[in-house]
Amino acid sequence: MNPSDALADRQRLTTARRWVVKVGSALLTNDGRGLDASVVRSLADQLVALRDTGCDVVLVSSGAIAAGLVRLNLAERPHEVHLSQAAAAVGQSALVRAYEEHLSPHGVTSAQILLSHADIRARDRYLNARSTLSTLLGMGVLPIVNENDTVVTDEIRLGDNDTLGALVANLVDADVLLILTDQEGLMDRDPRQGAGAQVIASADVHDAGLDDVAKPGGGALGRGGMATKLSAARLAARSGTGTVIASGRVPNIINRVAAGESLGTFLQTQRRPQSARKQWLASLLHAQGQLTLDEGAVRGVIEQGRSLLPIGITDVSGQFERGDLVSCVDTEGRERVRGLVNYSSGEARALVGKASAQIEPTLGYRGEEEMIHRDNLVAG
Repeated sequence: MNPSDALADRQRLTTARRWVVKVGSALLTNDGRGLDASVVRSLADQLVALRDTGCDVVLVSSGAIAAGLVRLNLAERPHEVHLSQAAAAVGQSALVRAYEEHLSPHGVTSAQILLSHADIRARDRYLNARSTLSTLLGMGVLPIVNENDTVVTDEIRLGDNDTLGALVANLVDADVLLILTDQEGLMDRDPRQGAGAQVIASADVHDAGLDDVAKPGGGALGRGGMATKLSAARLAARSGTGTVIASGRVPNIINRVAAGESLGTFLQTQRRPQSARKQWLASLLHAQGQLTLDEGAVRGVIEQGRSLLPIGITDVSGQFERGDLVSCVDTEGRERVRGLVNYSSGEARALVGKASAQIEPTLGYRGEEEMIHRDNLVAG
């Protein structure tokens, strides 16, 4: 990218007025040695300074389980779900108290928000969470969001706090998602494979070439690596949110990024924001089943924005009920769209390849013409 274009991109950040800041476990817990008070204090000071410029700020903070492990004298993250949940319960109170201790002297009120996949999956609870966050911001409160690790299991987990940060960005229609990590940003090559790796200063979030450099992985405490951060940036882009991935160890990083300084990786989007309903659909992370589409159906739903009809389906897998989220893949197994299905898996199997006029004779009742209506479809 031309340096002048990159500079102009960064200047867009100076006009952003709603920020979601996500902080990883490794930063907050001094690589597993308990909450680092100096880091928490620095983050609190920076968040207050950003608010003082007239910005709304939401903090998505990891660190509850890691902090709990130290308080419970556990040497490493346990594999047992009940022990992880216990650590989260112990650590969450310590985490929020640490933030409050450093925010209160500035006259800033904070609020703890714990979310689970159930809060995202249910449309009414999703809207309630959106309303609560908007209300808190309107009252000048700084929300501190985390996944409710005390009750979730791996099967219903949102995934990682990078993803949670993106979902929160969608919830509040944020201008910027700032992901603070222990890395400088997204590199153009694996720095472990030799010298010469450079931080990608700016890129289109949908550039397919980014997948080649965002290698899977993660630390001992966190669950996410650069691949999850790129995925989160793409999820955030659905609401028009730009994402910056930067090192939280850089002094005053939050305010320097907000001032337009070229730090970390700025992943921007040129696509128009999706509707609130489409954003909600995109936030449903756990598909219950899978539909395989023929080439004509793929073109219809992707290029022409049509509903998915039974005639375009060649195979059905998994068990699901009416209203569940299903993944729609092409003949090579690549997910192209996902959506809320109008029929159960048993009914869908009976309707594979059939014209809409055959639905009533096949099922014995007159249902919807579409397997998935276009309003309930979103790109995968």
